[in-house]
Formats: sequence, C-alpha cells, structure tokens
Amino acid sequence: MSENCAIRVKNVSKVYKLYQRNVDRVVDALGLSGKKKVYREHYALHNMSFDIKRGECVGIIGTNGAGKSTILKIITGVLSPTEGDVEINGRISALLELGAGFNTEYTGLENIYLNGTMMGFSKEEIDAKMEDILSFADIGEFIHQPVKTYSSGMFVRLAFSVAINIDPEILIVDEALSVGDAFFQAKCYKKFDDFKKQGKTILFVSHDLSAISRYCDHAILLNKGTMLAEGTPKDMIDLYKKVLVDQADVKSIASGEADIHSTTGQQSITGASGAVDTWMSHFHVNPEVNEYGDGTAHIIDFAVEDEKGLLSTTIMKGSRFTIKSKVLFDKPVYDPIFTYTIKNTQGISITGTNTMYEKKDVGEVTPGDVYVASFNQEMNLQGGEYLLSISCTGFEYGDFRVFHRLYDVLNITVVSDKDTVGFYDMNSTTTVTKV
Repeated sequence: MSENCAIRVKNVSKVYKLYQRNVDRVVDALGLSGKKKVYREHYALHNMSFDIKRGECVGIIGTNGAGKSTILKIITGVLSPTEGDVEINGRISALLELGAGFNTEYTGLENIYLNGTMMGFSKEEIDAKMEDILSFADIGEFIHQPVKTYSSGMFVRLAFSVAINIDPEILIVDEALSVGDAFFQAKCYKKFDDFKKQGKTILFVSHDLSAISRYCDHAILLNKGTMLAEGTPKDMIDLYKKVLVDQADVKSIASGEADIHSTTGQQSITGASGAVDTWMSHFHVNPEVNEYGDGTAHIIDFAVEDEKGLLSTTIMKGSRFTIKSKVLFDKPVYDPIFTYTIKNTQGISITGTNTMYEKKDVGEVTPGDVYVASFNQEMNLQGGEYLLSISCTGFEYGDFRVFHRLYDVLNITVVSDKDTVGFYDMNSTTTVTKV
C-alpha cells in the first residue's frame, strides 16, 4: 500500500449464519449437521473494495442495512471479515455506536484512562491530554459519576472528546454526532475542519446529507452490502436519492454496465427541443439535468418569473418572484405533490417547499390532466448562484413515489446590494443609539 493511502479495503465480505431454530445453532456448532446445511447465509458485505487517501474526509452513505456500520467495524478491528483484507496506514480513533468501548460501571474519568490504555497510551500520556479532553467534553462534575448515569448527549460528548484528543491520524465516526445538541455538533464539525487542515483522514457515516455535502471531499454509496458507487458527494447524494425511490438502475451500475446517472423508467423533458411556445425555451436548461421518474406524470414546462412577471433567472434580493411547473399526468393519481428546492453550488439544500407543506391538496387526477403549480415568495437568499430543482411526487398505497423529478434544472442568480452572514437575510431592523 502506498504512503498516500490511509485505508485500503480489498474484496471484503462479511457473512452471517442465520438459523431458524436455536437447536440448529447448537447442532451446527457441534458439527452434527453432516452435509445438511441448517442455516442460510446472509451477506452483510459482499466483495467490497475501496481506497481512502491520506488527508481526505470521506462520507459513507446508504439505506439502513446497506452495511455502513459493518464496514466501519471491520476497518476498526471490532469485527473480522469472512473474506478479504483491510490495510491501515496510521493510528485510528473511532467513535462507533453509542457505548462502544466504554464500561458503564466506571466513571467518565476511569473510562478515559481505559480507552487511552486500549489505544496504546501510557498513564502519563493520557494525563497530558486530560485537560483538552475534559474541556471539549464539558460535562462538569459528571466526569466523576458512573457512565450509566449519563444522558445520551453527555455520553457522546465524552466519547467524541476522547476520540479526537488522542491525536489520531485517522478518525472514524459512525452517526454518533446525531445525538449531541446543536452547539456540540457545531463544535465537532469545527474540529473536522481543523483535522482536515492538519492533513488527517476522516471516515464519516451519516444520514445527514447536508453534512456529507458540506464536509466531505469524497463519498461512497453502499447498497444491500455492496459498494454501488463512489465519487463526489453531490453525485453520490443524487444517486442515493434515486435508490431511495427505486429509480436507480442498481444492477447495471453495480456491474459497471451503466454509469451513475442511469435510471429506471428514464423520463425526458417534453418541449425541451426548443419550441417557442414553452416557458422553458426562454431559459438555458442544464444539459446535464439529473432526471428520473416512474412515468405517472411528466413535467412538460417550467419557469421562473421576476416581480414584474417577466421570465428571468436573475432575481433581485428582497423582491418577489415565482417558480412554476406544468405537469401532464399519464396515469390516475390522488393528491399529487408539486415541489421545488433551491440548492447552493455545493449541492446543499438551502430552501424549498411543496404543495403538501403549503396545504394545497389537488384531489383526484385523471390521465390527460395538466396542472400548473405556482410558488410565489420573497427572495431573501444572499447574492450568488443557486440551482433550482422541481418535481412531482406523491403516495400510492402508502408508498412514496417520484412521478418526475428534475434536479438542478436551472441556475438562479440572486443580485444583492447588501449581504449578511449565512445563506439568507433575516431583514433585521437595526438601530444604534447612544445612552
């Protein structure tokens, strides 16, 4: 393995034996089953391979049961692979599921020494880091109480503080940050930034797609125990959203026969050929728009209008503007949902809404019906470039379905003569008086 590689996972599989009856487990353990197989094999991971470079922050995403936690446990040595190898180049510190590596009967202070010793530190080395650990955890006198008396938030504060303050070269975090409060999460992500600047490697599992997009250089998408794809956070998040609604050509993508942009039931933007009687013909439509749907409906036209009702993707901050989508229904459906989302150029969703949130029910729709959804609002985003996504979705027999979705279909430019901090302006009324 090259010096530039921090983690190498090569052809790793993890197989569990599933028994229908407890007696079958005993029979198999004693070797009394002969040639008869009394269990079925479940592949939690199947032939997984990837490399993580030094200094990268890599996010792992996927649905529940995709194998995210399993692969982290194998990388950290908590589990052994059934097949394959893992190579590690550097000292690892890991924060896996809540409770891992802690003795709940011990006090917080005793657990710090326990964890530090398990990682190869002497008492003197742990003592030298103790002030930083206690300061970051910030749990006060509870450090002298048994861990079993801690709230989940206190627990994760201490566990994360230990993990990051032992000077690891590789930090692995599995969802644990979702337990802490907003202030603690902000402090943790600040630490991620510090680690990246120091050239350290971070492997990060989270269902928070905004965090993956914001902090990760690279992302890996797992699906049912296999590595479906890897690439930029934006590409992997877009593919993950397709997987969630069964609109990704998973089999072809996994086999390498199709790229990550392949979908099942591929849609096309009706009217995008340049017809002059459509709204969209007045805009520069993204030629690489990420588009898919199940065929229940088609978005046949869309538009952005400024405060004067003119078609324009240049909007003045503080003015009102309208987003429109025109949808043709090919199948009957009840209460379709029309949506829009505005993202920044890093792929982070900034704002958006839909007709369900706005309590605008449509009712029963029949094939051939055409509906126009209009969203009129004030532009309070900071000046800059943004991406517009629109869709028509709904529920069939209780299951969420995407009828047609266009990701990043238009670029919106916000023109501003006054920007504030963050993504949007709260339009503060400000006074300063001498007293």
